Amino acid sequence: MQNWIKRLHLVEDTLLVVLLSAMLVLAGLQILLRNLFDSGLLWVDPLLRVLVLWLGLIGATVATRDNKHIRIDLLSRFFARNTHRLIQAGVGQVSAWTCLVIAWYGMSWVRMDYLDGFAGVAGIPAWMLEIIVPLSFGLIGLRYLWMSVGWLRLYFRHRAVERRRRT
Repeated sequence: MQNWIKRLHLVEDTLLVVLLSAMLVLAGLQILLRNLFDSGLLWVDPLLRVLVLWLGLIGATVATRDNKHIRIDLLSRFFARNTHRLIQAGVGQVSAWTCLVIAWYGMSWVRMDYLDGFAGVAGIPAWMLEIIVPLSFGLIGLRYLWMSVGWLRLYFRHRAVERRRRT
């Protein structure tokens, strides 16, 4: 299992580097073509928008992997550390199921575009450009589900230790 997770992390990191590099090269090429030759490639701008979507969503999966995703953490100041773990588990469950619902409907969207044969950018079918939505939200949802179980485990382990100390 650990080997599979390490490979997934490597794929995510590699995709981030490749996508960002491709965006820089394509944007630079487009700027040069426009400024030096008064022309440009018609498909570059829409492709860059798609690459921004991919980069953002893969970046979100990486942020979730390290539990560095954007969050508002006001409650941790008002509760004990162990109670905060319970709150984190609840928030993790809500986040997980929200992301999994988005992934489910994202997959329906991709399936519809696949069946309808919509064209995307530069001859790439639309469903191939959109597949990142259900994949990334599914992965984020699964990660939050896993993390919330871990926070619950820590919460109950700490409670058991506290009970043993009292007796």
